[in-house]
Amino acid sequence: MKAEISFDILRAQYIPQICEIEKESFISPWSKKSFEGELNNTAAYYTIALCGGRVAGYGGFWRILDEGHITNIAVAGALRGRGIGKAILKEMIKRAQALNIERMTLEVRVNNTAALKLYEKYGFVTLGTRPKYYENGEDALIMWMEVAHAG
Repeated sequence: MKAEISFDILRAQYIPQICEIEKESFISPWSKKSFEGELNNTAAYYTIALCGGRVAGYGGFWRILDEGHITNIAVAGALRGRGIGKAILKEMIKRAQALNIERMTLEVRVNNTAALKLYEKYGFVTLGTRPKYYENGEDALIMWMEVAHAG
């Protein structure tokens, strides 16, 4: 079942809920302080998905010249499988296009099949591997997408 969602930018009031989602989504979650730092980072662009007044998920990227490096995308565990991650990624790509970003990059765990499927659907291709990239020794795939050709 698809969820009714709206979008907002990163705001301080969302950070506690973002940190909850971060902890349930990642082995090495970002800290509250890291997200608070993003509030003042002029290169950081976040898309917050809201469902019923609560944070359902979020995604962020850093603008580096004409590239957007996706730092994180996550959806609350209870809301996964409802198209929220897809909606967040689409909204992030729209924002990148508005900023004249030409390419988007990211790293993703080699075994994160749900994320890989989503990224590939939107035109991301694997360019290489970062061996032992994550704290647990897991490899990361380096993915790249031309924004003009986004799915």
